Amino acid sequence: MTHAAAPNRRRWLIEAGVSALVALPAAQAGTPWPQRPVQLVVAYPPGGVSDEVARLLAERLAGRLGVAVVVRHRPGASGTLAFEHLSRAPADGHTLLWSAITPLTVLPLMMRLGFDPTRDVVPVMAVMATPLLLLATPALAAHDLPSALQQARQIPGGLRWASSGRGTTGHLVLAHTRQASGAPIVHIPYKGGGQQINDALGGQFHLLSSNLAPQQLAHVRQGRLRALALGAPERSSTLPGVPTLAELGLPQANLWSTFGLFAPAGTPADRLNALNRAAQAVLGEPTVQSRLRAIDNRPLGGSAQALALRIQQERVAAEALWGLGGLHETG
Repeated sequence: MTHAAAPNRRRWLIEAGVSALVALPAAQAGTPWPQRPVQLVVAYPPGGVSDEVARLLAERLAGRLGVAVVVRHRPGASGTLAFEHLSRAPADGHTLLWSAITPLTVLPLMMRLGFDPTRDVVPVMAVMATPLLLLATPALAAHDLPSALQQARQIPGGLRWASSGRGTTGHLVLAHTRQASGAPIVHIPYKGGGQQINDALGGQFHLLSSNLAPQQLAHVRQGRLRALALGAPERSSTLPGVPTLAELGLPQANLWSTFGLFAPAGTPADRLNALNRAAQAVLGEPTVQSRLRAIDNRPLGGSAQALALRIQQERVAAEALWGLGGLHETG
């Protein structure tokens, strides 16, 4: 998307608001359901924490719904391909999507999408919040984030900060930090996966913002990477000595990834409500709670409206950052 086209798109994104996200037509209501296996589309490749949680949800939802829940991976384009697939699926309650909310909040400002994020999909329930971990690589001499930001101007070309891609939560944390501190920071976007970790271990850049995950924690414990800060509601029990970005005076950058379940727009209200109740029951199971917390995810839950509000809040924050030029970059 060009910068000139962005204001019009941003205007309808904001005007659509929460009401469009939760508009639930009553077509097909009352028809017996579910009639066949439910597909759980996953916006990410197999492997990793998101896949692990998706399979846990599929297993537990199957028991609640009385039919198989089959995981289907649709990775690509930072999650937007999965939402595009969902928008074209039959709106009959037999297709769900598992994804972070950034394809609905940030990416519409940065690229042309194959679906309308305010009209083609609806939220079912927020499942978890995943902390964002800011890591220092061997290339960074500073021992904490404030020192790194203060010393950034002494580094030729500025701080090189990697994320899992443009429009991700890690990119947002970078942009807010750069906006608040004025430090010269160069964004190094990856497509996720092992390459960014390998390059981090090799000191190809100074900082890496990534979802908190066992692989990153293992490198921290081995002393190969250093944990500088967390984007999280509170400190992690796994890394109690690591401050949140809010504690470091960067409240706007104190962001974490919200993951949830979504359905095609037009899915009957009674089926969306049933899916929400089933997901809520699954999330309340002690085994599910413990497994999520074991990999440092915070269970969320709540109504579809609560997730819609979270999406709207993040969208407005991204809009403001875009307006300040914080996301305008080619790197």
